[in-house]
Amino acid sequence: MTISYNWLCDYLPVKPTPEELSVILTRIGLEVESLEQFESVKGSLEGLVIGEVLTVAPHPNADKLRLTTVNTGKGEPLHIVCGAPNVAVGQKVVIAPIGATIYPASGELLTMKKAKIRGEESHGMICAEDEIGLGGSHAGIMVLDPSLQPGTPAREVFKPVQDWVYEIGLTPNRMDAMSHLGVAKDVCAYLNNTENTLNNKALVPVLTALPKAATPLSISVAIENQDACPRYSGISITGVKIAPSPDWLKNKLLAIGVRPINNIVDITNFILHETGQPLHAFDADAITGNKVIVKNLPQNTLFVTLDEKERKLDAADLMICNGNSEPMCIAGVFGGLRSGVTDATQNIFLESAWFSPASIRPTSFRHGLRTDAAARFEKGVDISNTVYVLQRAAALICELAGGEAASEVIDVYPQPKQQTEVTSTWSYIRKLSGKAYPEDKIVNILSSLGFGILERDGEKLRVSVPYSKPDISIPADIVEEVMRIDGLDNIEIPSQVLITPAANAKPDKEKVREKAANYLAANGFNEIFTNSITNSKYFTREVLERTVKMINSLSADLDVMRPSMLETGLESVSHNLNRRNDNLLFFEFGNTYAVQEQGKYEETAHLSLYLTGQKRTESWMHKAEPVDFFFLKGYVQNLFHQLGINGLQWAEEETDGLQSGWQIRVKNKPVVNLGAVSASKLKQFDIKQPVWFADINWNIVLGLLQKSDNFYKEIPKFPAVRRDLALILDKQVKFAAVEAAAKTVKSALLQDLNLFDVFESEKLGANKKSYAVSFTFQDAQKTLTDKEIDSVMEKLVKAFEGQLQAEIRK
Repeated sequence: MTISYNWLCDYLPVKPTPEELSVILTRIGLEVESLEQFESVKGSLEGLVIGEVLTVAPHPNADKLRLTTVNTGKGEPLHIVCGAPNVAVGQKVVIAPIGATIYPASGELLTMKKAKIRGEESHGMICAEDEIGLGGSHAGIMVLDPSLQPGTPAREVFKPVQDWVYEIGLTPNRMDAMSHLGVAKDVCAYLNNTENTLNNKALVPVLTALPKAATPLSISVAIENQDACPRYSGISITGVKIAPSPDWLKNKLLAIGVRPINNIVDITNFILHETGQPLHAFDADAITGNKVIVKNLPQNTLFVTLDEKERKLDAADLMICNGNSEPMCIAGVFGGLRSGVTDATQNIFLESAWFSPASIRPTSFRHGLRTDAAARFEKGVDISNTVYVLQRAAALICELAGGEAASEVIDVYPQPKQQTEVTSTWSYIRKLSGKAYPEDKIVNILSSLGFGILERDGEKLRVSVPYSKPDISIPADIVEEVMRIDGLDNIEIPSQVLITPAANAKPDKEKVREKAANYLAANGFNEIFTNSITNSKYFTREVLERTVKMINSLSADLDVMRPSMLETGLESVSHNLNRRNDNLLFFEFGNTYAVQEQGKYEETAHLSLYLTGQKRTESWMHKAEPVDFFFLKGYVQNLFHQLGINGLQWAEEETDGLQSGWQIRVKNKPVVNLGAVSASKLKQFDIKQPVWFADINWNIVLGLLQKSDNFYKEIPKFPAVRRDLALILDKQVKFAAVEAAAKTVKSALLQDLNLFDVFESEKLGANKKSYAVSFTFQDAQKTLTDKEIDSVMEKLVKAFEGQLQAEIRK
């Protein structure tokens, strides 16, 4: 939001300096991000003076140059060499003496120095308008009013505007400060609070009577969509003359970065930045049937906007139409080419309306039209202000464009909006703010901001909210207003902080997530964030039956909420592989979505791992080793060990998108699905190397941690003992079966078992293999004896022989 210091001061009863005002604005929540000087004429003609040409003589060494003497009001006349063809004795001109700096309309600045031009000394310059930034003409020097006195500073004659421009970091809820008057009201509230008074009030422009046209021009208004347009005001003005705006109006707009166009358009822009209320001027002669209809038109109706582009309208777009229901303007967003004001316009119909933010914002984004009007309507303008703003603008149009009011003000307002009321208590305001505000101070601040004090009874405070503050609806908003105007830096810092210890929910979700992320990052993984909206073409019809579909999809490629983490991760994998980044370890925290039944949805948190390429690149010491299932399995097991989750149960499980898939269960809950991504799925993403994937149900992980306790225990003092067995088994027997059989031997001494060799040979028998397994025993209380260990080993052997039909190799 850009604010002009001079413009703002027009509405302030006192005039702080630009620096003081900058501090005030920041204190009341309108943070000043920058403060820059604006000059309507670069350099503001500093150092330039009015001179009188005393003599003109030919230059002895140049046909096109003249030798002049000029009276500048002090000292001896200056000798200046001049090349202008129109220089003559007696002229009053602009002189740039030695030491003065000029800023040409184009080109670099130039500081005057004593010079010799073709052998003759020159002590300055007689200026043309383009040489000092007053215009674009270079036909000759500027010839001024003969009555001017030599020596008069040029800036006193031309009065260039100097201003200070604030760039305010306005938060989205502060639409009430999206205008100079809105900011002025806040500043006055601050001054009242500082002075403990209600005397400072924003100087709102007084309305003047409008000149009446001899011939009336009646244009009626009908609102068909009253939800999107609860109020519409308008007035007809005839006899206008389209022309450039006066300098004061141009300079106000230029200061805040708005390009002047013509007097009518400039007035509507001026009013927008003065009051925050957007206006629109129609060429009244283009309004067929002398009727304005506010309505929606059929889908794909064609409409040509002011930028000469033909657009297809959406059925939800609110339109301003003529008596034949032909579109003239996209309401609150952008005007139409056929009804816009042109240089030939003589009669106008001026619109001042209130449009629903819920209608304006989608339309603005749908057509890519992010206008100043749309930016204000989508935040909510002051619905009570339409008529005042209309009359203020009409008065300026009559004054600056010679118009006359050809109708009374039309104000269609079928269901006037009731003011919002908020009830709070003094104790709540003090508690939430952290400051013991006196009641009178609170009332003073709220009154200064335009709140109505409806009830002040004991502990209770009830106020009506100004229409200009649609964001205020709850007691906390009232507290914010009080704190903002009084100054956040005025909140006392207590010498003591009293708190009640609170137990955090178990587990702390963020800490668990951070611990998992730190472990993976420390092992070379990179975290990725992919879009939870994805492409339905990745999934089968069966999957899509339970998939959440986008109602208003912005892209054909992003039309469903992802039912699986695999596909969006593979997009990232494919993106990297296509750029020769072949060795990838990715992890991602994200959510998947599903439809349970009509109107009910399921959201599930996941941690997913994606691995592809080499786990160890080739070197002179060893060959390259590609990632494989066991590499992935190791990271998953270690991650669960880090989180303190034990008792992993492994089972082969078919999973969509995976081949040779496995599932890990904990306490009979499916926690992880992992395996190699199927060839058909890789083909979808044009991936030509194996990818390994693990999908961890993060909701279940957090649930397991909530029901578990982790204890620290002392490292055993007594040594561990290892025993080895070689088991001959059928080839189809997995090591997981060996682990399961060992667990049936319930012994506190058995701490660990590990597969350290697999041997296959025809000597073992048909379809046989040998597992070499180590067993680790330990007792925390004493040193184990051979007898105790042998007893457990005998039980293990019986379990393997009985459950797995294993033979023990001797």
